[in-house]
Order: sequence, then C-alpha cells, then structure tokens
Amino acid sequence: MTHRPIMDAGPGLNFFSQNKERLLFAMLGAICVPEAVHEEILRKARTDRRFSAAERVLGKVPDRLLTVLSDDVTPDLERVVSRMCRMPYAQRMEASKDLGETMVIAHAVVLAEQGRDVIVLIDDGGGRNMAATEAQRLRRLRVAGRPVGSLSIVGTLTILKRAAGSEHLPDRAALRTLYAKLRTVDDGLPPLTSTGLLSLPVW
Repeated sequence: MTHRPIMDAGPGLNFFSQNKERLLFAMLGAICVPEAVHEEILRKARTDRRFSAAERVLGKVPDRLLTVLSDDVTPDLERVVSRMCRMPYAQRMEASKDLGETMVIAHAVVLAEQGRDVIVLIDDGGGRNMAATEAQRLRRLRVAGRPVGSLSIVGTLTILKRAAGSEHLPDRAALRTLYAKLRTVDDGLPPLTSTGLLSLPVW
C-alpha cells in the first residue's frame, strides 16, 4: 500500500517560490509535509523575498493536494527519531537545524514500518544519506521476513526529469528558463549542463 509522498522544505521552496506548484503536483500527486517543514517554508517565505511566493501558494493549495502531518510525539515517532538521532525526541525537537528533514524521514519510516511504500522528496545531501540508510534498513527487515514497506528518495531533479516534454516543460527553452530561476533560490542545484536534463530522449 502506498502513501502520499512526504516533502522536505528545500523542494517545496524551489517549486512554490516559482509558482510551479501545479508542475510539482502533476508529477508527484498529492503530498504531505511535517509541521516542521510547513513552519520552515513559512518562516523563509516571510524573511527572504526570494521565497515570498511560497507563503501565498501554501495559503491556496487545497487540503486534497497538501496535508500537514502532526509532529506531536507518538510512541512510534519517538522511537524512530531517538534511534536515528541518538538523542531523546524532546531534545531533538528543540534544535531547529535540519529538523524538517529529520521529521520527513521519521514520518516516512513510521509509515513504512506499518507496511506502506513511501516516497520522500528531499534534496539536502545529509538528509538523503539518512533516508538511504533507513531505506537499506527496511530492505534488510523485508529480507528477514518482516512485513514492512519501502522508502524511496526523489529530489528536485527527479521532478524536472518527469516533467520534461509535458505541458509544464514542453521544450528545452522552458527547462532552461525554469532551471535558471530555481538556481537563484537553491544554490545546491548543479549547473544544468551537468544534470543530463538537456539530453533526455523526450526532446
């Protein structure tokens, strides 16, 4: 059984700040964000003009497309966060650094341990490494006969690859324009020429 993808703040800021939420939902479907991610997107939208459009997008996206997951402590969340971060849940929640990506992965792991197949949309290198470690752990549990689901990792580049050739990115010119805008808000994105997006067979 699959569950809505769970998104970190980075990709959310990328697409929402460029008013490209329709592209995101068209490629990924309805999504979820933890409360920590929702708060991070709003905070950055209110303090950095580059992201100001993201607050307007969050305000107009219907619940059927975007659900906010509660970060209130539960036995499962506490267990997963404590194991991943090697500290008590309450202590981890007090530290804002990388909290959003931690909660993205923690929610995904809780759902996967309940048998769901979950996609996480995350760009940060440390977060992707943590997610990959958890995905491997889940694979080992399945091999051992445990009835757990899976965790898959996608990022901003994955969404752009899926959108290539669609009405949202009909040609290379549209891709170049959007990618240039994305790089103004995300300095972690590599140069377009190194992504392979320009040489996709759909063009």
